[in-house]
Amino acid sequence: MKRVLKRTIIVLFQLAVLPIWLAYKLEVLLLRRKEAFYGYSQLLCLFPGIVGNYIRYAFYRMTIASLGNDCSICFGVTLVHPEIRIGHGVYIGPWCNLGLCTIEDDVLFGSDVHVISGFNQHGHTDVSVPVREQPGELLNVKIGQDCWIGNKAVIGNHVGEKSIVGAASLVVNEVPPYSVAVGNPAKVVRDRRIK
Repeated sequence: MKRVLKRTIIVLFQLAVLPIWLAYKLEVLLLRRKEAFYGYSQLLCLFPGIVGNYIRYAFYRMTIASLGNDCSICFGVTLVHPEIRIGHGVYIGPWCNLGLCTIEDDVLFGSDVHVISGFNQHGHTDVSVPVREQPGELLNVKIGQDCWIGNKAVIGNHVGEKSIVGAASLVVNEVPPYSVAVGNPAKVVRDRRIK
């Protein structure tokens, strides 16, 4: 019964968000898709509480590459790229910012986590050209299933499944599966399979 009620609520919120989605689609025709998407993400991040979670879920269900069931996208969360993929049972805590990434099932984000699209987003080798005009390269950062990312962590590289990244850590190098990684830059301090 609970599952049927939740599905009904989701459908109702998708109908409620339909005018916003239509405005977004119109803006996509006038602007580039990424800019339009990010603007609506900024707008929708400001709806508080459970209602806000359902509004964001309904909108992203219609706009990002994929969004699994039973996800919670909290107040203040902004998604930068419509190519983001989010699995089932994902919790994204307040004030997170997600660049280009793939988040697998059952991942937990604390508050104020930033997933950046790698460390080569902006070119910087030609000092005669402003950095903002130099081409960069985006990395689709993958966070494996059943990971826990602590508050204020910055993730710039892949995190293997069933790993934990400590609060305020900076992930520069890839984190292997089953790892506990902490620090700036984050270093693996333990394998979760070893007691």
